[in-house]
Amino acid sequence: MELLEQIYEKAKLHPQKVAFPEALNEKMMQAAYETGKDGYIIPVLVGCAEEIKKAIAKRGYEEQVFEIVDIEEPEYKNKVIKKYVALPHTILKEKALNRRMANPLYYAMVMQAVDEVDVTFAGIDNTTGDVLLAGQMIIGLKPGISTISSIGLCDIPGFEGSEGSLLAVGDSAVCTNPNAEQLASIAISACDTVQSLLSWEPRCAMVCYSTLGSGQGELIDKVVEAVKIANEQRPDLAIDGEFQFDAAISPAIAKKKVNRESKVAGKANIVIWPDLNVGNVGVKLIQQFGHADAYGPMLQGFNKVVCDCSRSAPVTELKGNIVISAVRAAAGK
Repeated sequence: MELLEQIYEKAKLHPQKVAFPEALNEKMMQAAYETGKDGYIIPVLVGCAEEIKKAIAKRGYEEQVFEIVDIEEPEYKNKVIKKYVALPHTILKEKALNRRMANPLYYAMVMQAVDEVDVTFAGIDNTTGDVLLAGQMIIGLKPGISTISSIGLCDIPGFEGSEGSLLAVGDSAVCTNPNAEQLASIAISACDTVQSLLSWEPRCAMVCYSTLGSGQGELIDKVVEAVKIANEQRPDLAIDGEFQFDAAISPAIAKKKVNRESKVAGKANIVIWPDLNVGNVGVKLIQQFGHADAYGPMLQGFNKVVCDCSRSAPVTELKGNIVISAVRAAAGK
């Protein structure tokens, strides 16, 4: 069974409520409708109910597939606000929150914070910066996590890794130039994400242009320090390095380059890039020359699952990422 088939089957077992604050967007509504009608999620459209209902009718969809939350209806809004301000460690108080919730993105995230929905899915009408800012303000970060990052899942034809053709990589989208503490946080988040989504035993390699001291310089020092921090914070996880990329994923090359015991070398199923330059170029190389399908980016580090999709994503990709987000949310429970 292919990767997405496995994830879709998982989603159908425990459909999650996914909030769509960009409900009027044609691609977003179509993706929400099709994943909802097929039983993978319960789509919740957040916005002006009158406009949403008109768009549903115009596009020929069955309205009963959706739940619709009208941001202009005061009773439900006040209920959600009261539940939110009663939570510990909330930043916004009632008046400020009320103003923010005029924006459907913030409204959806407040609903998520108080467990009215399980996922917020956006990114076509809102920028990545919009989604990250709202997420940090309303949802907050997981304890022990210092930075928001992302992970992607590559299905690479012809690649024979420890998980067959699959390899998780990050961060290729969010954190520009992480320091050692942030890099450690990205690795820990990636292990938790992969474990919740795919039930893998994470084997996380932190890569750069050196394998265990073969090179020198501050770019390497950062990765070495990140491995140390990650191991101190989460000794239960197999996080190792510094490795060159080939030593991380190839058993034959690891045998030559890694002269000590390692649960990760040569059999990594997660690769953590040292910065966004490497991450962006790396994932594009995998896609262009390896002809890989790349799923994501999946945001990680938030207290709950928040998804920022690509503005150019086709409906098929949106659907895949919606279902992936739902499975992550279900596993997080």
